[in-house]
Amino acid sequence: MAKLPRISNAEWEVMNVLWERSPQSANDVVAALADRTDWNPRTVKTLLNRLVKKGVLATDVQGKAYLYTPKVSRQSCVRQVSRSLLDRVFDGNAAAMLVHLVQEASLSPREVEELRQILDEKGKRP
Repeated sequence: MAKLPRISNAEWEVMNVLWERSPQSANDVVAALADRTDWNPRTVKTLLNRLVKKGVLATDVQGKAYLYTPKVSRQSCVRQVSRSLLDRVFDGNAAAMLVHLVQEASLSPREVEELRQILDEKGKRP
């Protein structure tokens, strides 16, 4: 997998809107973020332009509007950020990261059981 550019927290907010539904115009993204943020529309448009320059968004001109579509999947971005966190904070030790996350999380009994099943399956593999 090619290394993806670093995406800031604000850029993640924009990407989340576009991963939920795309393509969208800048005004659509501004409207979607209005409930979540107090950002000025110009801020959102700046973030969109940065994401285009980083190569993670594509644009399509329709009339006077630019429509934005993600060029990378949420899964790819999550994978890269997770790998970076694992390497930087836990020195590549996945077990230490999982233990930390499980200890810090509020998990429902159903989620605990799901984790148990995943670990049991993982333990059966050669």
